[in-house]
Amino acid sequence: MSADNAQKTEQSADGNHEYLAKINTQPSTQTDLREVARVIFPADKDLDALPLYIDGPINREGPSSAGSDTANQHPDDIISRRSVRIRAGRRVSFGSYFNAFPASYWRRWTVADSVVLRVRTAGAGSLIVYRSNARGVSQRVEDRRVSGETTCEFELTLAPFGDGGWYWFDLISDEEGMVLDEASWLVPSQGRPVGRVTLGVTTFNRPDYCVNTIKTIANADGLDEVLDELIIVDQGNKLVQDEPDFAEAQKAMGGKLRMIRQGNMGGSGGFARNMYEVVEGRQGPDGVEKSDYVLILDDDILLESEGVLRAAAFADMCHTPSIVGGHMFDMYNKPLLNAYAEVVNSYRFLWGPIDGLGAVDFAERGLRSRPRLHRRWDADYNGWWMCLIPRVILEEIGLSLPVFIKWDDSEYSLRAKAAGYPTISLPGVAVWHVSWADKDDAVDWQAYFHERNRLIAALLHSPFSKGGRMLRESMTTETKHVVSMQYYPARSVLLAIQDVLDGPDRLHEMLPNRMPQIRGMKDKYSDGRVVKDLSQLPPVRRAKPPKRMEAPKSPTKAQLIPWALRTVLKQTLRPVREMAREYPEATVAHMDGHWSYLATLDSAIVSNADGTGASWYRRDPAQVRELMAESTKLHAELLSRWDELSEQYRAALPEITSPQAWARTFAENGPAQ
Repeated sequence: MSADNAQKTEQSADGNHEYLAKINTQPSTQTDLREVARVIFPADKDLDALPLYIDGPINREGPSSAGSDTANQHPDDIISRRSVRIRAGRRVSFGSYFNAFPASYWRRWTVADSVVLRVRTAGAGSLIVYRSNARGVSQRVEDRRVSGETTCEFELTLAPFGDGGWYWFDLISDEEGMVLDEASWLVPSQGRPVGRVTLGVTTFNRPDYCVNTIKTIANADGLDEVLDELIIVDQGNKLVQDEPDFAEAQKAMGGKLRMIRQGNMGGSGGFARNMYEVVEGRQGPDGVEKSDYVLILDDDILLESEGVLRAAAFADMCHTPSIVGGHMFDMYNKPLLNAYAEVVNSYRFLWGPIDGLGAVDFAERGLRSRPRLHRRWDADYNGWWMCLIPRVILEEIGLSLPVFIKWDDSEYSLRAKAAGYPTISLPGVAVWHVSWADKDDAVDWQAYFHERNRLIAALLHSPFSKGGRMLRESMTTETKHVVSMQYYPARSVLLAIQDVLDGPDRLHEMLPNRMPQIRGMKDKYSDGRVVKDLSQLPPVRRAKPPKRMEAPKSPTKAQLIPWALRTVLKQTLRPVREMAREYPEATVAHMDGHWSYLATLDSAIVSNADGTGASWYRRDPAQVRELMAESTKLHAELLSRWDELSEQYRAALPEITSPQAWARTFAENGPAQ
């Protein structure tokens, strides 16, 4: 280790010790309770989102909560963000995503050993407290009769929640009806101070979303207690500050909004700026130490503001400084959770949700009826649509990689994990975001960043020789692009590999330029050009229609390699059918555009993911020969140089992620015109 790195490590360790000393300065007391989660209801009485706040009828095939049957709620029953009406003779369960207490996560990751449920009601009825175990089996813990204006408290142990389980409560009203005035989950503070948070948003030409986020934060109840400031890094030329409602939103923030303009350097450049401002802005103007955390948010989201308070409270109570991430729900299908916990398969070096924990639709079945969600699931990383990072972690391991987009979030958590800092995807903390199912970033300009950044992350963190299965999958992905007539992403992938082979020294230099260069290539390829008006394209014609109406079946794993060889040879040597030069042979819906089907065609009109247009794919044997030859050459070079490149990237990591390197990049990339 160099002297500079040794000094940096020593300083980081001192910062960590300072943090641990700070949070243990006061004696523990059971009577000193901190509110860590409030029972809440959807803003604007949004009934689409209600299944996340009040659990619906129980699926009788799933685990039951004493046979309860929750009635449908009327919007008038939602009195406020914290209060709801239970009509006469009805039963309402708060065993829901946002209002149940994720006891197993608090048991595993924090110093808390108990939780207090405090419920204030008006009217007569029953209050029943439940818990579940890791298998999703519900158990009644305690029940009380309430009448008039009543406040009930239940002290609940966290001891049996080692592998999973939640707490929640139900209310059953008598004939006169009842009202839940408010309810909260509290834990003994054990002398832990309340950490301060900087919210960091990065945006590119989404000013309307950003103004809405500013309003949400300004109007949120309780955020003033933890919020230092909201920083919006505007990297576009449609400015947030030019929106009609901006001045009003800015005023509502009470001086806690800061706008920063810089050139477009993607998510990693924008979020790195948020991180940089927290690290370098450690001392405020009054001499008081500033934020303990940066909580970064995507620009195109709807924020459940309660999640900010929950993430900060959870982080304050963690055994060790921890990254606390929020989940992502589908903005256009609000009860749909895209991923519950995400991991990196270290052999394939591929990220994604744990099997069975993607596309969880709470409109179909609520939390109580989903046994798999009662087990605690530990994540490797959390997406940066909503992610809280302690300042001490930033100071020790640096800022984001300068990689524009893709893998910046997962690589950061892998880097933090190697330094002893876990990432927790915390239930009850979430945003709504445009689903990736409505995007097609594997075949547009982002294909370059998928490939390059995955390779860089593998070179930095793969524990397997030659990256495990990474290179084999890379070669397979490139071949699929080629045989699918996707020559634009195929060429982008090869450029990505070449840039990786060139080493880490130019990552900052390429940050603002690579994306426009890659996007500028698309007009050279018909598959890269999206046509909005399909009447501009020729009609489908084919001299000899296929004998079968259904699309060909995909080859099995055992058939894949010989099938690929035969297909590449046919596409290389077989001339394009004459009519296919002027007319597409088929119209292919996006959902049907599998590579094994496209490989049988000489041309096709293929829809894009969001349904706004389509591209004309046309087979070109010369392109196939050129791309496959270059792919073979570059992958062979990657294989032979893997160990050398891994050493280069790992050695360069502290410098390219340092605040000093990022400061130079920020200075060199002024606002977009």
